[in-house]
Amino acid sequence: MPQKNYAGRDSMVPCIQARDITLTFKPKNRDPVAALKSLTLDVSQGEFLSIVGPSGCGKSTFLNILLGLIKPDTGEMRLNGKQITGPGQERAMVFQEFGLLPWRTVLANIELGLELKGIQPSVRRERGMELIKMAGLIGFENHYPHELSGGMKQRVGLARALATDPEVLLMDEPFASLDAQTRDLMQAELLQIWDRAKKTVIFVTHSIEEAAYLSDRVIVISARPGRTKDIIKIHLPRPRDYEMRLSPEFNEIKAGIWSTLKEELITKRAGDGV
Repeated sequence: MPQKNYAGRDSMVPCIQARDITLTFKPKNRDPVAALKSLTLDVSQGEFLSIVGPSGCGKSTFLNILLGLIKPDTGEMRLNGKQITGPGQERAMVFQEFGLLPWRTVLANIELGLELKGIQPSVRRERGMELIKMAGLIGFENHYPHELSGGMKQRVGLARALATDPEVLLMDEPFASLDAQTRDLMQAELLQIWDRAKKTVIFVTHSIEEAAYLSDRVIVISARPGRTKDIIKIHLPRPRDYEMRLSPEFNEIKAGIWSTLKEELITKRAGDGV
């Protein structure tokens, strides 16, 4: 199969612009917690961007700001040049814990967003079945979540997020709870779906290998308060396969990410008094 380089598919077209994002949580009867400080980055249209960093550095908080659920103290987040002021159908989230409704079938879970938008049942079903096929769930459309494996539940969650055709897909450690073999399989399937759906993806993970394998670029966030510590371009051709992870080039990329991340982990441990 010929190799293709997708890095920055439309790299001259910024889809997401984060400018000097600063946020401090101020819980009652506790000291303030500085989550993010002057975090700045751009994400290109159609890019697969991963975010890594120490626990508690603000990765998930950044996604929630981008989703429009949290407003930063200072700075601004823009999507296609327009400031984000709240949730919108052009952004969708895939969670680690699946979030499927247990009383709805696979197809009904996937159709949920369309149903809430008032889309006609026949149109919902047609779109739902398209995504059933894309996600490799043919034959399971009438099953309930408790009848599915963890990997299949995550496929349903991904299909549900894609149902309303969002421009940006936000993924917060979606494979963290899966076993190693299922996780490897889901990574490969995600890349295939991403290639077909042509979405911009922001993917939060604690796995350096996962970030390097999936991404066009990897952003390393500093220990809290989170800032953009480093931006690492992944110069590996696509499509990617598991064997690529065994190459010297891949291991060199992992080592580079780890070198930067290790500094922040040491900083965090020192701050925690460990």
